[in-house]
Amino acid sequence: MRIDLHTHSTVSDGTESPADVVRAAAAAGLDVVALTDHDSTAGWAEAGRASRELGLALVPGMEVSCRTDTGISVHVLSYLHDPTHPALLAEVERSRDARLTRAERMVEKLAVDYPISWAHVLEHVAVGATIGRPHIADTLVALKVVASRSEAFAHILSARSPYWVSHYAPNPADAVELVRAAGGIPVFAHPVASSRGRIVDRGVTEEMIGAGLLGLEIEHRDNPDEGRGELRAIAAQHDLLVTGSSDYHGTGKPNRLGENLTRPEVLSRMEQLATGSRVIR
Repeated sequence: MRIDLHTHSTVSDGTESPADVVRAAAAAGLDVVALTDHDSTAGWAEAGRASRELGLALVPGMEVSCRTDTGISVHVLSYLHDPTHPALLAEVERSRDARLTRAERMVEKLAVDYPISWAHVLEHVAVGATIGRPHIADTLVALKVVASRSEAFAHILSARSPYWVSHYAPNPADAVELVRAAGGIPVFAHPVASSRGRIVDRGVTEEMIGAGLLGLEIEHRDNPDEGRGELRAIAAQHDLLVTGSSDYHGTGKPNRLGENLTRPEVLSRMEQLATGSRVIR
């Protein structure tokens, strides 16, 4: 069984609709795929309909954007939670609102030096999507300011850029607690992805475990080999689930569906532990 537990659609920063993500997963030979858009479950229904049509199992999920007290970005994958849980819903809505305000401010700053406007950005945002830096990056590509999303993130949109604007995001341990309260399975996404920027120390990971973290996304292209060994040791010490995934974004990133996979017994354990929602089959 081929299981990929991390993908994004146009509901957040992917380039394909939820249904097309499922179709691409089927074409890639997957048996199970999770849809984990940033701070949103808006794609679940569409993806679920496509999964039933194609006979592919769908794991409903979400990627919660977090930040530590020292400003380090952390992502918590939430699987099989209740999408209507009031506390979790309020927190992700607060994050989405902050992302919108942040994106508007960044565009204002960029407009001083580049031919970009908020109207240009909205042309690259799907209806109902959580607006973020990827949409600004796509706009910069369309305007021929940069050649790709990757180039935009490496320079103009990086945290070291003069155009950078911070935004609200929950503490990762708090996010873990909210996911558990919503009956979901919280998994620390790409914990040692140092190529993306600063990563947290062991203390933050331990805080998340103390808050109820249930898994680590170890098999991910952005986790270097030397870091994966340490993560496996942590997982063994605390009896955490070990997941693997592509972090697929369509054409938005080079990541390919099925390039890393999760073992079937891990998914079975997730289903046993979750009380918020079910795998769609």
